[in-house]
Amino acid sequence: MNRQQPVLLGITGGIGAGKSLISKLFALLNVPVYNADGRAKWLMEHEGSLREKIIVEFGKDAYLTDGQPNRSYLAKKVFSNSVETEKINRIVHPAVKRDFKTWVEFQQSPYVLKEAALLFETGSYLELDYTIHVTAPVELRVSRILKRDPHRSPEQIRAIMDKQWSDDKKNELATFVLPNDEKELLIPKVLAIHHKLINP
Repeated sequence: MNRQQPVLLGITGGIGAGKSLISKLFALLNVPVYNADGRAKWLMEHEGSLREKIIVEFGKDAYLTDGQPNRSYLAKKVFSNSVETEKINRIVHPAVKRDFKTWVEFQQSPYVLKEAALLFETGSYLELDYTIHVTAPVELRVSRILKRDPHRSPEQIRAIMDKQWSDDKKNELATFVLPNDEKELLIPKVLAIHHKLINP
């Protein structure tokens, strides 16, 4: 007997916007959450075929002797080079796509949440039923990141932001735009989306 697949809801937002916080609120409502970025890191470490493709493309220095990805090496390779960024995305994102599809098959919830930093940029939003774009003012985002990662400078944070799609561009594609500006309560907004999805 075929079980009905859950509705697929995606959530994204620029660095410091607070998408992980929103994801935790959905998790409190017993909504299964798939963290695409976390799973990508796990797959890079544990999936042999993915590791081989990365080594072929980026060299043996892409992995440490203990089998862990050499994250600092890869970050230097791809951060300031859009061609290299595209290369690693073409390798990693199909693996995450397969992993997410398998994960969904085991869920027994009316809907699931996929959290991903590059939901729109990679086109993976097209495989979802609904999407949430979490927004926040730039200065607030910078302040949040500095608190959680004091080793970064405001200039480094803004450099990351400059490489991400603009809020306006993502807002056009999102089903729901959820401001996280610390002026309005988040829980009622999350509940409104939750009720819409469990009572379509």
